[in-house]
Amino acid sequence: MVKMKIALVGITGYGGMVLYQMLQGHSHVEQIDLYGHDQDETLSLSEVVPLLGDSEHQVFPYNSETIMKQDDAIFFATSAGVTAKLAGPFIKHHFPVIDLSGDYRLKQSDLYEKWYHKPAARQEDLTGAHYGLTDFNSAKEQTYVANPGCYATATLLGLAPLIQEHLVDVDSIIVDAKSGTSGAGKKLSEMTHFTQVNDNLQLYNVNHHKHIPEIVQQLKQWDRNVKAIQFSTTLLPITRGILSTIYVKALPGINAQQVDDAFHKIYDDDTFVRYTGEKLPTIKQVVGTNYCDLGVLYNDTTHTIMVASVIDNLVKGAGGQAIQNFNQMFDFNDQDGLPTAVILP
Repeated sequence: MVKMKIALVGITGYGGMVLYQMLQGHSHVEQIDLYGHDQDETLSLSEVVPLLGDSEHQVFPYNSETIMKQDDAIFFATSAGVTAKLAGPFIKHHFPVIDLSGDYRLKQSDLYEKWYHKPAARQEDLTGAHYGLTDFNSAKEQTYVANPGCYATATLLGLAPLIQEHLVDVDSIIVDAKSGTSGAGKKLSEMTHFTQVNDNLQLYNVNHHKHIPEIVQQLKQWDRNVKAIQFSTTLLPITRGILSTIYVKALPGINAQQVDDAFHKIYDDDTFVRYTGEKLPTIKQVVGTNYCDLGVLYNDTTHTIMVASVIDNLVKGAGGQAIQNFNQMFDFNDQDGLPTAVILP
């Protein structure tokens, strides 16, 4: 069996922590080397992330040459703007990279700068990066994979059958997406303070969320007539999970059976997408797993299709999909290292 040494940059964020835990259970990973991109000395993991309580492992200062000498692939679980500065040597040497940040998801540098408000990576590198929506875009034979955002994953998986099968008016897409607080990251803010989150719902970044352009970019790959979407985001008083509720108008002559057939056609053979028909899914049934569950209702009166898409934002929406990309990249079993047991209660 092939055994690999993996570099992980960015262990301090929630996404990096969960990715680290999942990689420890991967049958092809024999060693995980941790690096901090903003530290200049070696620290114990228990110092850097007390929650993990691991005093045996260390977090080393970041060095691209060291990584390429002793590791076989690298995961970046860093915030936006970091990999655009660090990824150059890996791209130059075609070293395998899976990037959980948004720095290489968009194909146009000006679009990245508009939505992320940071300097973009080189245009040729953006063009060459692979957008790793694993259920549709295989990472096999790719070397730089841009892992999709959590909202983007839930929304695109919900829309894919409708757009690919040309069942809907592409100018009528409305998305009401909601996320737990871990999606906002560890950085403190007034919005994520307990007294603000508890017993409350908060709309934020309506029509300005940075995952919007990557959603539209992928939709355009499926149907070039897509121009834009109406997209709102709400912060939920829960820790993990995303519910993306999608509303879209069916084209004349399209009925509920055709919609149902489209979802079966696209997802019946998909390991990690479970289509539940008219039984609408809840966040609780996917928390802790790499599943995306999709339920669909068709309103005969208004000719509106509603899709409910749920994922765990830290697994299928981040580290889990990153491991799926890793498995595709190296032709490993698609389920290796990925959790399927729901966290209960």
